[in-house]
Amino acid sequence: MSKYIINGGAALDGSVSVDCAKNAYLPILAATILCEGQVILNRAPDFVDVKNMCVILEKLGLKITHQGDVLVIDGASANPKFVPVDTAKLLRSSIFTLGAMLGRFKRARVAYPGGCDIGQRPINIHLKGLRDLGVKITESHGTLICDASDQHGGTIMLDFASVGATENLVLFSVLGREKTTIVNCAREPEVVDMCNFLNKMGARVYGAGTSVIEIEPVKKLNGTEYTPIPDRIIAGTYLIAGAITHGRVEVKNCNPANFTSLIDKLRNSGCILRVKNDKISLKSPKTLRSVGLIETQVYPGFPTDLQAQMLVLQALSRGCCVVRENIFESRFKFVPELIKMGANIDVHDRTAFVEGVSALSGADVVAKDLRGGAGLVLAGLCANGYTTVHDIYHIERGYADFDKRLNELGANIRREV
Repeated sequence: MSKYIINGGAALDGSVSVDCAKNAYLPILAATILCEGQVILNRAPDFVDVKNMCVILEKLGLKITHQGDVLVIDGASANPKFVPVDTAKLLRSSIFTLGAMLGRFKRARVAYPGGCDIGQRPINIHLKGLRDLGVKITESHGTLICDASDQHGGTIMLDFASVGATENLVLFSVLGREKTTIVNCAREPEVVDMCNFLNKMGARVYGAGTSVIEIEPVKKLNGTEYTPIPDRIIAGTYLIAGAITHGRVEVKNCNPANFTSLIDKLRNSGCILRVKNDKISLKSPKTLRSVGLIETQVYPGFPTDLQAQMLVLQALSRGCCVVRENIFESRFKFVPELIKMGANIDVHDRTAFVEGVSALSGADVVAKDLRGGAGLVLAGLCANGYTTVHDIYHIERGYADFDKRLNELGANIRREV
């Protein structure tokens, strides 16, 4: 397995540009199943997850041409083939093909999705919503067999504001037969971006970004060209990297309005941040201070995907902090690795009690998942001596050229196979 070898201690200094959002690109890729014409997606990020989603689409008959960082997708030959276990397990977002295939073909057969092991992420909310819209679903040996020939509209109430369920139900409904209303839906910017993409193809989706989305069905979608939004989690990761190394970092091509909860925490830690259009700059103080409490919430609350990175920052901040994980129960699997490096953290159930230390020491650590792995890289950036982060394939699912971009900011990282 590939690994990062990090010589810590350098203060990051410079500018870095943010890729398009992984969590926007993946459902948008799935949405291309709904279109029989040609779709052009710009600025395709070099993430493993994006590559794997393209593999899934090609297995479903779509033709994908790569022109630099542009994807040209032709869905004319798409068909509802079985998405097998070995393909579905590549990434969690394979489940989005279910709503899209049912929307276009009224039938689908898919295996349960894979992804990071960060806790239970049941798809029962997806399935309940589809059943409430007339889909007959049979579950057998890890496979979902779905028939939407009796699809109808109606009002769906989600038990939890699930991003995936909201996106899947929208994908299913845009080519439906009757108006569909989704109540208590997710408000994340990535949900809004997918809906904007659908509307550019001719869909009639209203209310994205609020708790109620209404879908007026259309008969077909047209090809279009689209550039998904920047990745707020990557932007946040680089800002935290600048803070944790007591450096100066400018993050370009981002939308600061999409991660105001992080900006607030970084300012409370003593960092100076300046926001101008699609850029945000950070200057870190010599001594970081604890922010006291971090609680992950659905958007616009503090994102679970930045919890690990901020926990590392708190581990090196003066004072004590309580980090409460309200979204996924296994987000603290990276903490024992961080403790190896000298962090003072005590985890009880979904709560971590963090007492800041003056320094961390380099160690051999293992990435357990995408965001926890990124957190360990940040820890290595400021640790004394060398840190080796193993199993970085997790990290590369959502960060492109992570080592190279950090090196351009002054870090000392070597990637080895």
